[in-house]
Amino acid sequence: MYLKAVKINSNQAVLEDYPFSLPIIKNLLHSNQPLPFSKPITFLAGENGSGKSTLLEGIALALGMNPEGGTKNFNFSTYDSHSELHEHLTLVRQGVLPKTMFFLRAESYYNLASAVQDLALDAFYGNRTLHELSHGEGVLSIVTNRFTNNGLYLLDEPESGLSVSRQMTLLKEIITLSQQNCQFIIATHSPVLLAATQATVYQIKQGTLQTVNYHETDAYQDMKLFIDDPERMLYYLLDD
Repeated sequence: MYLKAVKINSNQAVLEDYPFSLPIIKNLLHSNQPLPFSKPITFLAGENGSGKSTLLEGIALALGMNPEGGTKNFNFSTYDSHSELHEHLTLVRQGVLPKTMFFLRAESYYNLASAVQDLALDAFYGNRTLHELSHGEGVLSIVTNRFTNNGLYLLDEPESGLSVSRQMTLLKEIITLSQQNCQFIIATHSPVLLAATQATVYQIKQGTLQTVNYHETDAYQDMKLFIDDPERMLYYLLDD
């Protein structure tokens, strides 16, 4: 593992302000324990607003990545919305540097695609401008063309814009790369991606971080409930 753990420290942070007001950030800080990354793939799962993307963003920035995505060499900025969490993180590294790093986040994919085009880097992303592709096609193009072995990759909801079958394609790419000395830290809602082997799943629930297996994740259980009996689920959803 290139990144073995991360620890949150106060360093004179205003604990009542965002992001320290988030229950998960507050609990990680007060636990005074590092969050370990012991497997090639680590998932951060949880509901919208649980703090998983904020935590992933903080790790990315602490690694020197651009807040809106890309490699360490990207420095474009469209809107400054990132938190100060990265200033209060201590990274525990293995000592071996990854050959490459990349931060891919769904919410700023368009901005990343524009930066790739402006910098004339299309040759490294499939020889087509990412703006000519759908969001989902563009994400897969980045992973298949830009991600190589011996890399550290942070992905924030990469399933956005992908059909179920394309999520399976992405899952295959992630597993294959993880077997080529790559490390992934992924924030996701996808029950498809969460099925990855050799993965640690941290689920954020009620402000706490729990290590769970695949079948214990809310994403899997909620999807299974719906798929097993959609008519019954619709009945409950629409029952006033």
